[in-house]
Amino acid sequence: MIYSKNSNFQIKEKKKKKKTQGGSKIIIEKHHHPGIFIARGKEDALCTKNLFPGISVYGEKRISVDKNETKENEEYRIWNPFRSKLAAAILGGIDDTFLKSGMKILYLGAANGTTVSHISDIVGKEGLVYAVEFSHRSGRDLLTLAKKRTNIIPIIEDARHPQKYRVFLSMVDLIFSDVAQPDQARIVIINAHHFLRTGGYFIITIKASCIDSTADPNFIFSKEIQKLQKESFRPFEQITLEPYERDHAIVLGRYRIQKFA
Repeated sequence: MIYSKNSNFQIKEKKKKKKTQGGSKIIIEKHHHPGIFIARGKEDALCTKNLFPGISVYGEKRISVDKNETKENEEYRIWNPFRSKLAAAILGGIDDTFLKSGMKILYLGAANGTTVSHISDIVGKEGLVYAVEFSHRSGRDLLTLAKKRTNIIPIIEDARHPQKYRVFLSMVDLIFSDVAQPDQARIVIINAHHFLRTGGYFIITIKASCIDSTADPNFIFSKEIQKLQKESFRPFEQITLEPYERDHAIVLGRYRIQKFA
């Protein structure tokens, strides 16, 4: 089973029991993080409410919940922590994702759009996800995804050069970075200086082996956090991503908040 180490989920609401194709009953419950749910059945799983029902993004399982005659059916997408570092961090027990409906997100290192699609579900149709990806092969998948999910804006560019895509962006509420590069902290910093509002939020995944494969991962994590702190980033939380990812950490916090003290 997939459980968070923070097992005492704060459940606010329960949905009706529904049957899957195999006949087993599943209950959809609200997670304490906004826009995220838990599918409780034979195996518990994290999920998001599908913003565009009937459409799968990466072959993930979907759960349909029948409503009464006055409402449309709801659909939930299983969120695989082995394919999404953010899902792994949520199951690891992070205190806050900072993600809310209506937010504008800059996602660096969007790849094929797996995590991007779940963030798209969370921020909803009033929100936006600017998805930056350098690989043209992955970029084609992002373009296809954006045709179906209108709150995703794909940007096929190198995140090291934010000036090349500044014409496409307004200021954002949160930067999410999953760029496995030796200069990943610098990439977040320069993008924040361009696009992240004062008091905005950041989430950065750090892959220690991309920076120095011979050093202790905890030492690498500490050094990267120090780089962020020198540039007005204030980390609130750090968590490693085992058992889903080796030598990875995720760091969450806020940017330029001293004015609000």
